[in-house]
Amino acid sequence: MKNIVIIPARLNSQRLPNKLIHKIGNRYLFQIVYENIIQSKYVHKVLLATDSYEIAEICEQLKFNYILTPDYFQSGTDRICWAYKKLKESYDLIINVQADEPLLSSEDLDNFIQHIIDKEFDVATIITKISNNSDVTNPNTVKVVLNNKNEAMYFSRSPIPYKRDGLDSINLNTDTYYKHIGIYAYKPDVLKTFAELPQSNYEQIEKLEQLRLLQAGFIYLCYKISKDLVSVDTIDDLEKVKNLFK
Repeated sequence: MKNIVIIPARLNSQRLPNKLIHKIGNRYLFQIVYENIIQSKYVHKVLLATDSYEIAEICEQLKFNYILTPDYFQSGTDRICWAYKKLKESYDLIINVQADEPLLSSEDLDNFIQHIIDKEFDVATIITKISNNSDVTNPNTVKVVLNNKNEAMYFSRSPIPYKRDGLDSINLNTDTYYKHIGIYAYKPDVLKTFAELPQSNYEQIEKLEQLRLLQAGFIYLCYKISKDLVSVDTIDDLEKVKNLFK
């Protein structure tokens, strides 16, 4: 199986401006992600897709594979679909790894690919158990509920499942909540369909790109990991990751 990872890297971000070029130690945030992924045993190519000339210049200096994209895309997956078409190369899986996931290791990615390689799915993605109550109510932490086949039923920024007795009654020793980690493995035809579909109404409401295909009836297979990855969305996230690297 031949796999490519495309890392969408939009410089503008509302909650943490220019977050991808913030440094952790002596490396840029997106640089850490790229350098982690190129160590994967099951990824044949890594490509960074960016609309930023500043990021492109850094890629030139670091000798990273990159492609400049337009700046009008509605989501990271729309961006990687454009980049994949421009490549004119064929792969069995196109994997979208977010440029703000510095704790995702090549081993994590390899375990994910090994797990899904013989499974039936349209899109595969990574989830982990939530271990603290604040993440359940935090809208920056995307939650997912599963069926008995570990397929996603719905993704939301809201606490799902909702605890009828009140959020204060949540006990994570007995109540299971899952956090979605924004890593996606697409079959080529499914990625093409994603880009052709209009944004769904749930996607527009929640501002979650995965709801586009889910609402259209596609299967999201969820792979559980025990590691709690921290995506860098805010200055607090950045400081937390800096401390973890120390």
